Amino acid sequence: MSPVFAHGQLRLYLLVLLADHPMHGYEVIQALGERFGGTYVPSAGTVYPRLAKLEDEGLVSKTVDGRKTVYAITEAGRAELTARADEIADVESGVNDSVRSLADGVRASVGDAMRSLRADLAASAQGASTEEPTSVPSESARVLRELEMALSSFRQQVRADLRRRATRGTLGADTVTRLRDGLEALRRSL
Repeated sequence: MSPVFAHGQLRLYLLVLLADHPMHGYEVIQALGERFGGTYVPSAGTVYPRLAKLEDEGLVSKTVDGRKTVYAITEAGRAELTARADEIADVESGVNDSVRSLADGVRASVGDAMRSLRADLAASAQGASTEEPTSVPSESARVLRELEMALSSFRQQVRADLRRRATRGTLGADTVTRLRDGLEALRRSL
């Protein structure tokens, strides 16, 4: 699976989150988890070092409130967001694509687990009546799951690339024809 954030994007996204209101580190982690529908929750080891780096750069400040450290965006942090406003749309688009990709992966995993459970239950019921051993999922089923995940990942990547090109105004009408022709050629080759 591809990373949720491209290099440097989590840093920018943390500033976006803190622009709404100050938060302590755990709230930042929860906000990211909620944004990803629970499919991705960054570790403290991912978030806290980035918050510390943002503080070192003067983009966030921290204050101790009892046992919690609260992080707030500074004016320099807001200026950074303003200067990089065009990148924020790309980051948000990437987050949306990541959420969809992660959800597709979860959906595929749940679907696989349900199919496996149904097969196990059916085999168990059949085995109970015939006293024969149950069968093991075939290599073909495993390969099919891998192919479905690869297709899902490919779809999400192409979708993200096309959205970025559309945002930049570099998406031409010929792209649809090239994509259809390429996909049809690939399908025929299988």
